[in-house]
Amino acid sequence: MDALLFNVTTAALMILMLNGGLALIGKETISQRRLPWAAFALTAVAIGGVVLQLCWSGAMAALDSDPSKTGWWRVITSVFMQNGGLGGGAWNLATLAVIAALAEWFWGAPLMLGLFAAGILLPQHIDALFGQTDVSTDPRNFAGSSGATYFLAATLAAGLLLRTRATKEKLLAAAAPALGLAMWFAQSNGHGLVTVYGFVLATAVHLLARPILHPDRDLHQPPATTMASLNPRRAR
Repeated sequence: MDALLFNVTTAALMILMLNGGLALIGKETISQRRLPWAAFALTAVAIGGVVLQLCWSGAMAALDSDPSKTGWWRVITSVFMQNGGLGGGAWNLATLAVIAALAEWFWGAPLMLGLFAAGILLPQHIDALFGQTDVSTDPRNFAGSSGATYFLAATLAAGLLLRTRATKEKLLAAAAPALGLAMWFAQSNGHGLVTVYGFVLATAVHLLARPILHPDRDLHQPPATTMASLNPRRAR
């Protein structure tokens, strides 16, 4: 029962942040936006990691983040391994693709990739700063893209809170870190904690990078190739 509740709340947090991202970008504007090539590339790397696992039986042992093994690369390569089974792997890849696309449209490709990298590298250092030094011995935590994806999704919630004037949208945005904290204290759910980290970092980044953010540029200067081109029926 605890495992089921853990999975339900984890999925609910992602759905909450996904809705926040759609509100930030504007669901009705997606067809007018440029193809998110950086998001495509990031997802392709993650899919490549799964293919590698299927083709090489030693991939997980060589690339996961098992704390009993050495290797500076493991903190990075483990993100592109999946160990949640067929359903968990599919969920991780699908959410990564969608969240990365929304983040690229809002933050731009360089910042999106930078924030994703921060979601990989920062949490362990922040944990250590606040005394969260216990290392998990659960193999299910040695791999998976979900932590970095939740971190990135939280940046969309922060962007929505800072940009919207609608009370309903502000509440939707603020609910992400609030639910994340509740999940951490009630379940020790790391997805909730990285959500808070991503939200706080993105708030600071938005304040500093606001002059160079142009999330609506595609609406004012339509790109040559848009998302609508992926739908043959709509492109006609």
